[in-house]
Amino acid sequence: MSQPHPIKVAALYRFAAFDEPARLQPQIADLCIAHGIKGTILIAHEGVNGTIAGSAEGIDSVVAFLKTLPGCADLDVKYSHAKEMPFYRMKVRLKKEIVTLGVDGIDPKREVGTYVQPEDWNALISDPDTVLIDTRNDYEVAIGTFEGAIDPRTKAFRDFPQWFRENRDSLAEGKTKFAMFCTGGIRCEKSTAFLKAEGIDEVYHLEGGILKYLETVPAEESKWQGECFVFDDRVSVKHGLELGTKELCRACRHPISDEDKQSPSYQEGVSCPACFNERSEADRQRYAERQKQIALASKRGKQHIGVNPRAL
Repeated sequence: MSQPHPIKVAALYRFAAFDEPARLQPQIADLCIAHGIKGTILIAHEGVNGTIAGSAEGIDSVVAFLKTLPGCADLDVKYSHAKEMPFYRMKVRLKKEIVTLGVDGIDPKREVGTYVQPEDWNALISDPDTVLIDTRNDYEVAIGTFEGAIDPRTKAFRDFPQWFRENRDSLAEGKTKFAMFCTGGIRCEKSTAFLKAEGIDEVYHLEGGILKYLETVPAEESKWQGECFVFDDRVSVKHGLELGTKELCRACRHPISDEDKQSPSYQEGVSCPACFNERSEADRQRYAERQKQIALASKRGKQHIGVNPRAL
């Protein structure tokens, strides 16, 4: 059996009540820096959310500390591995929400949809009485989703409530069950809590998200199509959480394929088919200069991006 890649990656979250999240910020940052951990952790009054990477010992130490925080003993953590460090720096940020829905009063700690285990997910989404909704953003959905899933084509999670309210009647026509999924589970919890608040009774979500499904369900039994976008330099993963085939456009941070790279709109670090018409010529000139500096730094064996080892 092959050995896992040396970098351990932890995608984690927990909705919990933090009275003083600002007090936790330097504690978490100092611990991560001390262990050489990189990535992003968001903290707010409603809990903690993030993805971090580093040595197994370092990751285990940070996760153990986070589990001591109020309400975080059952911290949701999904592990994977990477060949190289997928982040450039460590960021611990204070936020109003750990995942931004933008609707006041939504509290997954109080009310949330029914959790469905990965091994039971196929049966639920195969039920003709089920409306299956992908709660992720359009660029994530573009590289992979579940068979039969509805794509809201949202640019940001905060767009989801308006989309649902505008389409609720047509979505519910002849159906009673709503099933939703996201990358790791956190957007699912917020979105199912929102639907419950909107008066939908039968609401379900995939526990552990797509990542847990891809880790748990054999490829030959899977209803997943394509790859799963992840928010680090791995860009995407496949079944078994193996590294995917996608790369990242450094101009817009959208995933790109080999086919995208053949487009006349593609220039490494400058533009891709997704962003070419959304950026000005001045933007592209700025990106080109940045790409030039990255290439020069690489030739010198130095890192251009993320030279600041700590960002709070």
